[in-house]
Amino acid sequence: MFNNIPQTLVILGLLTLIIEVLILGCSTFVLLFFGIAMLLTSGLIYMGILDANWISTILTLALITLALAIVLWKPLKKLQNKPSKTDIKSDFAVITFKLEKDLSPSERYTFNYSGIQWQIKSETQIEKGVMVEVIKKEVGVLWVKPVDKS
Repeated sequence: MFNNIPQTLVILGLLTLIIEVLILGCSTFVLLFFGIAMLLTSGLIYMGILDANWISTILTLALITLALAIVLWKPLKKLQNKPSKTDIKSDFAVITFKLEKDLSPSERYTFNYSGIQWQIKSETQIEKGVMVEVIKKEVGVLWVKPVDKS
């Protein structure tokens, strides 16, 4: 295994990339850069640009990993931190109940559901006794609208 440096680098590079992508989900860029550097170094050895000895291989791995980190760190970090704005639909969000008192956009009241005190909000005026359904949820807040009777 250690006599065939380019083959060893390809195998270790692919294993590193598999671990990074499938198991860690691209959460640590260092393994991604290192795996790519192993594949590139192996390619340089196969093309005859780099000698197949461990000292030049390790030095080249370090330099390529560093170069990849400098070039790709910010763009990949920006991609990773992009927030996804999707409303999650679940059975929890479609609960219905009867309002115990009047609700207006400027007022809200608390409602006990599943042992938690929720604030109830609405964008429109809703009278007491009307059946409402949850249309949106936020931390500690349930947004409601009247149930369509169709």
